[in-house]
Amino acid sequence: MRQGRERRQHDRFVMPSMYSRVRVRFLDSDEFEWEGHAYDVSESGIRFELDRGIETGTQVAIQIDLPHTAIERSTERRSVYAFANVVWMEDEDLPGPVKLAAVFTRFAQSGDEELLRERLYSGRYAYAA
Repeated sequence: MRQGRERRQHDRFVMPSMYSRVRVRFLDSDEFEWEGHAYDVSESGIRFELDRGIETGTQVAIQIDLPHTAIERSTERRSVYAFANVVWMEDEDLPGPVKLAAVFTRFAQSGDEELLRERLYSGRYAYAA
């Protein structure tokens, strides 16, 4: 964890552009309805974009596919699933995809939090500013 004036509790890591798929669904739906990509991810949240906005305060389920290498085992390639609250949305009236941020409230599957932490601190990703 960082010290000093940084307000965030956990380090954020930049995801390779267009290679970190994110799928999102509302909690009352069984299907992941929207797909986009992550800009950065931390142990406690994610900044991502979708083709539509989601009102702040909305609870969602998120599937995160972090980039992997060809030599990783299939268990290391699995998605991370989390429940989250949308805490920020860019002005959705701007043209193009909408940028959003969400804070994780809990992880959906056993081992997801540990898998996310291992992947983030693997040395593969750069720290976000």
